[in-house]
Parts: sequence; C-alpha cells; structure tokens
Amino acid sequence: MLEGRVLSSETPDGTIPESGCFHCGLPIPPDDDVVARIEDEQQHFCCTGCKVVCEAIYEAGLEGFYRRTPEDASLAPPPELPKELALYDLDEVQEEFVGDLGELRDIHLLVEGIHCAACVWLIEHTLRAMPGVAHASVNLSGKRLHLKWHNQQLKLSRIIERLGQIGYAAVPYDPEVAEGKLKRQNRNLLYRMAFAGFGMMNLLWISIALYSGADQGEFRGMFHWVGFALATPVLLYSGHPFFKGAWAGLKNFHLGMDLPIAIGASITYLYSVYVTLSGSQLGDVYYDTVVNFLFVILVGRYLEAISKRQAVASTQRLLDLQPRVATVLRDDQEELVPIRAVQRGELVLVRPGERIPVDGTIVEGESALDEALLTGESLPVEKGVGASVSAGTINGHGMLKIEVEGALKDTALGRIIRLVEEAQASKAPIQCVADQIVPWFVAVTLALGSATFLWWLQTDFEVALLAATSVLIITCPCAFGLATPMSIAVASGLGAKYGILVKNGEVLESLSSINHVVFDKTGTLTEGRMSLVAVHSAAGRWQISDDESMPEPLVDLLRQLAALERYSEHPTAQAILSWVEQQGGDYRKIAVNSFKNHPGMGISGEVAGRELIAGSAAWMERSEVTRLSNLDQAEQELQAQGVGVIHLALDGKEQLLIGIEDRIRPDAPQLIADLKAEGMQLTLLSGDRRQTAEAIAERLGGMEVIAEVLPEQKDQVIAGLQRDGHKVAMVGDGVNDAPALVRADVGIAMGSGTDVSIASADIVLMSSELEKVRLATGLSRRTLRTIRQNIGISILYNIIMVPLAMAAVVTPLVAAISMPISSLAVISNAARIRTLFRGVDSR
Repeated sequence: MLEGRVLSSETPDGTIPESGCFHCGLPIPPDDDVVARIEDEQQHFCCTGCKVVCEAIYEAGLEGFYRRTPEDASLAPPPELPKELALYDLDEVQEEFVGDLGELRDIHLLVEGIHCAACVWLIEHTLRAMPGVAHASVNLSGKRLHLKWHNQQLKLSRIIERLGQIGYAAVPYDPEVAEGKLKRQNRNLLYRMAFAGFGMMNLLWISIALYSGADQGEFRGMFHWVGFALATPVLLYSGHPFFKGAWAGLKNFHLGMDLPIAIGASITYLYSVYVTLSGSQLGDVYYDTVVNFLFVILVGRYLEAISKRQAVASTQRLLDLQPRVATVLRDDQEELVPIRAVQRGELVLVRPGERIPVDGTIVEGESALDEALLTGESLPVEKGVGASVSAGTINGHGMLKIEVEGALKDTALGRIIRLVEEAQASKAPIQCVADQIVPWFVAVTLALGSATFLWWLQTDFEVALLAATSVLIITCPCAFGLATPMSIAVASGLGAKYGILVKNGEVLESLSSINHVVFDKTGTLTEGRMSLVAVHSAAGRWQISDDESMPEPLVDLLRQLAALERYSEHPTAQAILSWVEQQGGDYRKIAVNSFKNHPGMGISGEVAGRELIAGSAAWMERSEVTRLSNLDQAEQELQAQGVGVIHLALDGKEQLLIGIEDRIRPDAPQLIADLKAEGMQLTLLSGDRRQTAEAIAERLGGMEVIAEVLPEQKDQVIAGLQRDGHKVAMVGDGVNDAPALVRADVGIAMGSGTDVSIASADIVLMSSELEKVRLATGLSRRTLRTIRQNIGISILYNIIMVPLAMAAVVTPLVAAISMPISSLAVISNAARIRTLFRGVDSR
C-alpha cells in the first residue's frame, strides 16, 4: 500500500517549511508565502490557488484525497479555469457536445490536472455529492469525465466551477457520437467476420477428413456432429445480418441480395442437419460451404462499410474549416462567444493569422485574405473597408472589424457544405447488371427448386430433397455477386500500385462512359504555387526556364529585393526568396531598414542604404518613380499570357519588371492532347480572372473556359452539363471544388490537394501526375469489359449446371464443388486486369 502525502507543513517558528506547499508540494517562493489555517494548524502554500483548493477539499470533508495521493506524486498548482463559463449553459453550445437536450443530460468533459487515482477519487466523490449530479466517472488514462446531470436542478457551468475549486479545469469534449456509432457498427461487422473466419479454418480440417474417406467409416457421425457444433454458432452470429436483411426485404416485398444468401445458407445448413440427425448414408453435410460462404460475403460487407465511413468524412472536414468561436465587440468590450451565438449585424474582431468566422463586410481595417480554399485563387486578395469576406478564409497581416451578415449555414462555406451533402444524397449508386438480375434470379431459383422437389417427390423423398438442394446450391448467386466487386477489387489494387486511388469502386464503371472532362486550374493544371518565370530590364529579357545565365548585376538586384521581401508574407515574396536561394548568396546579411507594407500596392524600404520600392504599376506612379518605357510592352505581353508582374525601382528609378506565375504542370499539355485525341470534350473551370484562365487554356492547346465562378456556380456548371446529356468527370484539388467533385459522375482529386477535396472525390491521383487521369480512364474501360465477361461466365455456368441439377444428375456434393469453380473462373478472369499497365512505371 502506498504511503500517503505528509499532511503538515507547519513549522514551530512560522518559517517557510522545506517540505514545500501543503497542497502540491512544490517549493514556496520566499516572497510569495501564502498562509492559511487548516484544521487549526497554520499551513503554507505556494500560491492562492493551492490555498483555495485545499480549503475547498477540507470543507467538503474530502481530506482523504491527500492520504490517497502517492507520496512522490506531483499535483501541481490548479490550472486556469475556462473563460466565460456561463456560455456552457447555452443550449446552442451544448448541442455540439450533448446528445439529448432533455432534462437529464449526458456529456464528456476533458479534465486538465488529473495525475493519479487519488484525483479520480476526489473528482468522483466531489461531484456525486452535488445535488443534481446523476452520474460521474473518470477515465484516468484518457483524462475524461463522463457526466450525467439534471439540467433544471444544476447548471453545467456550476459543475465546471466546482471542479475548478478542487483544482481541475474541465471543458466539453466532443465524443464524435455519429462517427462513434459508425465505428461500433464496423467493429461489430469485423467481429462477425472474424468469428466466421475462425469457424471456416476449423471446419476445413473436418472437410479434409470427410473428403478423404472418413465419411464412409465409423467416425462419420462424429465428424458430422463436430461440424454441426462449429457451423451452428457461425450461422446464428455471423449470418444474423443476412437473415435480418432478408426478413426486412420480405416485409417490404423486395427480393434483395440478402435473401438468396439467407436461403442458400439456411437450406444448405438444414440439409446438413437432416443428414446429421437421420444418419443417412446417401447424403453429405455441407457445413463448410455454409461457413465459407458467410465469411466471403462478410469480407465484402466490411470493405463496403469502411468506404461509407470515408464518404462521411468529407463533410466533417468542411465543418472543421468553420471556426467554433468568434471575438464579438459588445459595448466596446471583446467577448469570445460560440459561433452559434453570433447575431447578424454584430461586429466581429479578426486578428492577423486567424480564420474569418463569419460572412460579412469589413467596416474597419485592411488586409490580404487567403481565399484559396474557397475560390481556388492562388494569390491573396487585398481587401479594405466595404469589401465582403467569407467564413473559412484566412486573414493576413491586418486587424479587421467585420459586420456579420451570415454565420454557419448562411455563409458561403455553409452553402458549400450543404451542396456536398445534397450532391451525395442525389448521386444514385451505380447498379451493376448482377444487382438488377438478382431479384428475378432469386424468384426463378425458388421456383426451380420447388419444381424439382415436387417432380422427384413422386419417386423418392431423399432424392427430391437432394435434387432441390443441389438446385439451390448450384444456382447460388455467388458468381453473380463476385462479377463486379472482384473486378473492381483487382482494378482498385492495380490503380493504387500506379498512384490511382479508387475510393469508390463502382466509379470505375461510370468513368468508362465519360465524354466530358472539367479541369480546375489552380493546383490541378498548374503547380499551385507562385514561381519567378521572367525578368525584364532596359538591357533585355531573361526567361528563367532558359539556360542563358542572368547578368550578375540583375541577380544582385533580386538579392536586394529578397532581403526586403523576407519581411513580407505575400506568396510572390516566397517565389522571389525561393529563386534567390537557388542562386546562392546570403541575402539575409543585407541591411534592411524602414520596411513598409502597402496593402494592394507593394512594399518599400531602405536596402543597403538605398531606397527600394517593389509592387504594381500604380504603386510606381504613386511613388513618383521614373519609369522605363520599354517595360510597358513587356508587361502587356506577360499579362496576356496570364503572368503576374512586379515592378522594382531603386532610388526612384525603375530597374526591373519581374514575371511571377503559377506554372503549368509539365505533363498538362500532353494530357490535354491525349484526351482530345480520344474525342473528349474539355472545359477549364476556374475562380480566377477570365484573362488569366483564357491565357492558360491557350497555352495548354485550347479548350472551353468558364472563369470567375463562385463555389456554388462550379457545382451548377457540372449539373448543367449533366442536364445536357454529358457524362462529366471533374478534376480538382481545392475546397471550392468539393461540391463539383461530388456532383460530377466521377470526381478526381489531385494528391496535392486539400483534405476536403480528396475526401469528396471518387478517385485520388496520389502522385499528382496528370498522366494518371488517362491511365484511370483506360483502367475503367478494361474493368467494365471484365465485369461483362464475368457476368457472361456466371450465366453460362448456370445454363449448363442448373438442368443437370434438376435432372438429379448433380448431387449436392458436386454442386458444392461446382459453385466455387464458377467463382474461381470469375476471380481468374478479374485477375487478368493486372496485365493492363505492363511497361508503365509504377512510381
């Protein structure tokens, strides 16, 4: 048993004890000794917080906490309580963390300050003593408190405050109820699959013995009973989802895939039970067939469940972009309030680097906003008083006051979330031919089995039962069920090997019929980052991609510019810094004074004792710079190509014109040419300016351009193309592409894109190589052809074997052997897809 903490820090002469603080044991600063009388003894504390906590513990009669605390345990002073505790009493706040906003509420709190089992004891006993607390239990390893309380009798803020009084800071913890439910469902399915796998492995030994001759010997009955003991719990536990689904389908007059699975497993099992109980020498048991069949189907169900969970994640990632709190100005005071409590017309303060929490209008301040996640625009957008801002965008260098016009669902981000959800709901799953046949197939199977039984019943009951069972076993839709998923599984694995991640296998069917490809510009056809591409001066021009070296005086000018730009957060600054660093030379050693950032215009400062100005042409005019006339024509040429420009002046005289652009990916022109050769219609869809987008399209070889579109409009463009009869594939990488990726018949995301775009897409190009788009279309065509071949194999198998089973030529044993043969044929044909990319580099 652990020895408790020493319960006294009193000294005879009143000096500070060497044992430290009475509560936490930490050393007591000489000038900060806090004294209090605890049980008529003077005790010393390191701070007022420890003194208050200790007094609260003793007043509650919970001094046993100190005896239960290990002697070597360090409690530490109490952490700071969360601010604005009253906010946690609002239903608008609690609905994010509480499942049911009734009178009895349930919440998980993340508790700071828990160190040992004594902390668990103290928290639980303190809260259970509070009137209104129905349940309190602490998870020591997770430092979480599971709390149930009567909301009418006790407020949550009072509970958190009480925890603070005994030395613990608690905040609501989101237990992710929805995702937790999905996890539980998937875990349950995994358990059923594992149980079936365990039964299958053990039954294999029984089957080997029976097929090796034991079915004719004295141990025949024993092996049958062992098989019965293994198969029965597997059928009841692992087969439960199929029986439940079959019954639900029958109640709704629908013949689904669960029904033939349930019938096949039940009839085969019941016949095996009949043979086991009757001791008949004519029949054989097929317990292994039952268990193997269930295991294979459960594997497919589990993989399907995992993909469903991934589909839900895209909306959650969009929600994560929405700030949960905002700094609201009320009565000239800053208040941190939950975003749900922010009202239209209020003023919100946004500091540099923070995400904009609402849609609104700037009423004070100016800054550069990073809107790339929403608009796809690679450059930050300079905004000042009167400009509109959107929730989820990132504030740059300035402090902003924003008048709220919309929050949560009423923001542009909220509309994107709603569009993604609507598109997911309206996107009907592709039904393979097997799914369309199965309801009729089941009915025909039952009819043929019944007819076979009635026909042979006139001759012999056991022959009739064997023949009918053979029909049901041999016509089991296993091969039909494997025709599509097996082909897709092989194709998905092959695609992953070559950097094509197929997240929704069915999309391979849809991709084969695509006739229109829509490309996002920024980050898809371009690299998604700014680069220095050209430099013009009075002496000439230099393309960065050329082998010709730039004169050292110009390189030195760019180094001086880099010395100034290193104080700027603008993406163009990063492009210049990156290029200069590649050239060598330490620009950081160059002296810089009086740096100034002029939002929307440029920068200025003193570099190496000389005045340097860089920015737009308007900034040059405003600064009264002497211009170089030959650079005007160069600026027009660059802008016609979609290239941005920066003017550089030194001591009042213009020196350079620098071209900056988001470069086209090297493999983009070839992809466009290949797709055109295949007869695809192509569209460039972008939130950029039309001039920039058209210039990019022209350099790529020409295609239709739709520019200056908002996120909502991208989704509408895709929907419009679909209404016109086009089968559309969308290739993108930004959050603003998410609704369009989901709405399209096939959504393809670049691996360098955002989590949201990747989660919303059907296919992800892992290496961001555009050539993978063409490879994906080839893979889809091969997959669809293989699916059709597999369905043909399944139909041919049934045309041959079903008449033989009805004629009682095929026994259940032969039927059980023949059934997997048809499946093996399907699997072998699907495996041939792996030969598609021979000669292609998989890296």
